[in-house]
Amino acid sequence: MTAIQKRILVSVSDKTGLVPFVSELALLGYEIVSTGGTRKHLQEAGLTVIDISEYTHFPEIMDGRVKTLHPKVHGALLGRPDLPSDAAALEEHGIIPFQFVICNLYPFEETVAKPDVTIEQAIENIDIGGPSMIRSASKNHKYVGVITDPSQYDTVLAALKEGHYDETFRRNLALAAFTKTAKYDAAIAEYFNKIKAENESAEQADATEDDWSDSLKLSFQKKATLRYGENPHQRAAFYVEENAASATVARAKQLNGKELSYNNLLDLDAAFNLVSEFDAPAVSINKHNNPCGCAIHENLATAFLNAYAGDPVSAFGSIIGINRVVDAETAEKMCEPGRFIEAVIAPGFDEEAFKIFTTVPKWKKNVRLMQCAIPSAADRKGFDYRRVSGGLLVQDSDTLPDPEEDWKVVTDRQPSEQEMIDLRFAWLVCKHVKSNAIVFAKDGMVTGVGAGQMSRLDSAEIAAKKSDGRCRGGVVASDAFFPFRDGIDQAAAAGIVAAIQPGGSRKDDEVIQAANEHGMTMIFTGRRHFRH
Repeated sequence: MTAIQKRILVSVSDKTGLVPFVSELALLGYEIVSTGGTRKHLQEAGLTVIDISEYTHFPEIMDGRVKTLHPKVHGALLGRPDLPSDAAALEEHGIIPFQFVICNLYPFEETVAKPDVTIEQAIENIDIGGPSMIRSASKNHKYVGVITDPSQYDTVLAALKEGHYDETFRRNLALAAFTKTAKYDAAIAEYFNKIKAENESAEQADATEDDWSDSLKLSFQKKATLRYGENPHQRAAFYVEENAASATVARAKQLNGKELSYNNLLDLDAAFNLVSEFDAPAVSINKHNNPCGCAIHENLATAFLNAYAGDPVSAFGSIIGINRVVDAETAEKMCEPGRFIEAVIAPGFDEEAFKIFTTVPKWKKNVRLMQCAIPSAADRKGFDYRRVSGGLLVQDSDTLPDPEEDWKVVTDRQPSEQEMIDLRFAWLVCKHVKSNAIVFAKDGMVTGVGAGQMSRLDSAEIAAKKSDGRCRGGVVASDAFFPFRDGIDQAAAAGIVAAIQPGGSRKDDEVIQAANEHGMTMIFTGRRHFRH
């Protein structure tokens, strides 16, 4: 054994770019030690490779479950050649130190993302040897470089050739490696928590005990550094889940326009979540996380015009959510003089519509066009997370459908067919308005919104003012119960003829009496939809 002998250990699942990278290291004088499929891949490319078993004098066993978990492997990763005791141990046991470990992990997250994956398949894709090697090399980064992703290959080669492959450089590699293994372990824990919850749900369908996990590990990857946060003096970045569903803002594809801002992303998510509620063609006009207009119509261009008419003043500088591929007719209406729209998110834009958006002078450089698939009911399930000082609040997403069989007409008058259509529409929109939320609607379009007020009466007064008389003969939706009759009196004064609300106030009788006095019909849904 010579003190200057140079070796690398290679064991990867993702072989992208591996052969060119390892070939360059071989030209720099490094011997290659490798395992199983990786060894075969490198040998087929013409590289000379030492099999790990030849080095350890111990075969791979248990179908490859045990191959690198050996003292000669981890001694070569953890040994400190300039420490006399370590150097003596290396010499005594015939251990040749590795200068590099190239290792990425079994595709656990990709495996468990498959809809038909079994627990046995998931378990066999839990990497043991890989994380162990990565952690050993990362701990000993003073001497060993650890490479965990093909995207690092070019950077490492450049560092070696340009002379800045130093301890600081290796420490940054170790940081990336520890981040990777932490995320990997978090994904495994999340999967088993999911299995645990499913088992408990099946066995204890009626159980009321706390079934939340005692700990929560979340892993997100940075997608972009943003220009700033909610305000220019705040820094911001956009992090996304590793396997976010395609029907999410995190996976939306930007087709045109300026860089997205922090506030753009919040409003895009709010607008798209709303229109995703509807089966009919729907358009939402959003400002500050609230819909100032929303409409459904069989003709998409008409749906846009009706949504925009909900509050044309507030619509200036808005974010538009659409649940259909945008056609030329709709694009033309959106680009009419006097309109200013920040961004549009939709499942797509047909060729003519895209041409319109990208040729109108004031639109082509600025308007952000985002393509995003409509989420399925399964896609919309999950958890909502809200940061508080020193902690995190977690809840189920408010995506469960409201069963109409639980709705009750509590007034003397029954709703007409058209009133029922508008009540359903207003109820869905109201769910996406900041509470206290009041929504006025008529003929499949929002006529006025009162959002985020401390008093429900104030919200009703704002909705009536925004409607400017267009709500007469329409309906009102309230995300929570009317605590007093004054909200109903205000709605009736504006010309509202039907109401939908959860019910549950101590003064429900007074509220119902008020509705009857005004000849209104009212539905209690039994379910509240606060959105704080």
